[in-house]
Amino acid sequence: MRPVLLVAAASILGFSPAAWANVVLMAGQQAQPLGGSFNSVPVLHSNQPEEVAGPGILVSTSSGEGLAENGQSLAHATYTFNGDFGLHAHHKYFPSDASRQGYGGQRGQLTLAAIAINPGDRDVILRFERGSVKNSFEAPYLANNLMGVIPQGTRPWNTGPGDATAVQMLRGGLDRKLPEQVRLPAHSRVVLFSTELPARGIANALVKGRSDGPFQLAVVAAQDPRGDEDILRVLDEGRFAPGRTYLGRLDQINNRTVFSRVGGVAIGDTYQATVQHNLQSSPLHVPLTTTNRHHFGTGESQVNPLVSRMVDSSLDNIGTYGVRYDVDLNLTGSGPYQLVLSHPTLVGRQFTAFRGTIGITTDKGYEELHVGMRSGQSLALKSLELSPERPSRVRVSLVYPADATPGHLLSVVPDQQMARLREQENRLETARKAAAAAPMLVVNPPMPEGLPAAQSPQIRPTATAISRKPVSPQNKPASDRVTSRGPKLGPPLTAPPPVMPSSGWPPSSPAMLDPTRPYQLMRNWFYR
Repeated sequence: MRPVLLVAAASILGFSPAAWANVVLMAGQQAQPLGGSFNSVPVLHSNQPEEVAGPGILVSTSSGEGLAENGQSLAHATYTFNGDFGLHAHHKYFPSDASRQGYGGQRGQLTLAAIAINPGDRDVILRFERGSVKNSFEAPYLANNLMGVIPQGTRPWNTGPGDATAVQMLRGGLDRKLPEQVRLPAHSRVVLFSTELPARGIANALVKGRSDGPFQLAVVAAQDPRGDEDILRVLDEGRFAPGRTYLGRLDQINNRTVFSRVGGVAIGDTYQATVQHNLQSSPLHVPLTTTNRHHFGTGESQVNPLVSRMVDSSLDNIGTYGVRYDVDLNLTGSGPYQLVLSHPTLVGRQFTAFRGTIGITTDKGYEELHVGMRSGQSLALKSLELSPERPSRVRVSLVYPADATPGHLLSVVPDQQMARLREQENRLETARKAAAAAPMLVVNPPMPEGLPAAQSPQIRPTATAISRKPVSPQNKPASDRVTSRGPKLGPPLTAPPPVMPSSGWPPSSPAMLDPTRPYQLMRNWFYR
């Protein structure tokens, strides 16, 4: 009876066990590897620790070592840049000193700064091609704002520092606070830029440039500095900023059971791929920003390696923050299609998975869209009208923003397939509302072995209050005495049928695509 009910419920909702997938849009279909590659530009990533508790060194590529908060000596992520380079920094400030947290008073601040180091005997010139530095004063972090797909404006929408710097990098602009050129005298250090990092706030920086000689980089956090000398003094003191919570989990980092955050030099600031596909044979699904955990069955990991890292850093650039993705889709087909971006459903979790800008280039020109996506969603980015007479080229470009969760699926599917997905979502919502309004089926529990069904224990109500006065067995009513034939039972109660919670089924967004959720809820109620 129960398996039949489960299968029937699943069929009503339009799912079958063989078709369940972590992206419903792809159910019954397969993804193919994107097959792209990274360029060879080295990028310093400063994201470990992500949450900083006080001043100190965050990461440095100079030789030597520093002292961590637990007294442990940590080697720097030694690396020397020469030519093209990049820098990405993303940090939050949660002061260990409660008086600086700003609850009921003024918020404390750190100054996040990047330092260029010239250890050589000649001057080196750094030229910045593009870049942006923003904090949460300039770009407030709004995790649930601007959800869905909206056209991006000339003055771009953003929902936080990571979102704001990524669109600037996508457009190739350079912030006014960043210099176009910096000269590093021989055997010197220069503060390239600095920005406020407010308590319980965020600061993010993305920079791309080129040098005419060798140099090194460092990122530090200074507390209330009066000038560049105070910022450089943080480097001289040789102490790492507190907050390195992964120092006690190094074995788990090395065997990849935890990811940690990135603190080191990754090779690659751009990922490029080209796909040829005939849509008349099947819809197209390709992974985008995949990891070794989320690759949609392709086995492809689009994560660039680290050539130098801090000991408590992740082994790879697992977040791909700041990496530019350019994907060229050469499509053959006929009729209306939808270009769709998805994020997988993760059992038991729903969160904001992406907030950023995506550029789309077709034969009709270039446009930008701001996308706010939750886990489990599939969002249509653009309608495509394909002609069988000639291939259609679509380029998808984005700079992956900080505070997003990698592991997306890029799809081109017929209009009808997207319409069926929306219909399934509507049926799921209808079933959810109906289940909240109707009583659930009552299933009797199994009888204990060896006990006849007629003599199963029953609960009998009483209209009188329970007396606390002891009663001797001799004075008990005959109907309550226990005989050798067992207890005499009263008439069984008829319990009212249980109903769903008054709040209904667990809340979710209308586009939450979790095909296993109704099955799990029904299974829990039938087998409770």
